[in-house]
Amino acid sequence: MSTFIAAFVVLLVFFLLMSIGYLVKRKAVEGSCGGLGAIGIEKACDCDDPCDRRKRRMEKEQARKEMLEKNRII
Repeated sequence: MSTFIAAFVVLLVFFLLMSIGYLVKRKAVEGSCGGLGAIGIEKACDCDDPCDRRKRRMEKEQARKEMLEKNRII
């Protein structure tokens, strides 16, 4: 049980230090490798012909962007 408590306390200390770092720098924690973009993948679904569900979602997103652009005030 003491091992669990010690591990929990260490974890809390790391979270506290990361939160203090965020408050000081105002910069979110980010990875150093660049993620999928570093290996040439621009999106999570990098297939040439997306599935039907993905196509419908992409159409909805495009329609929403067009509606927002059309109804823009400024």
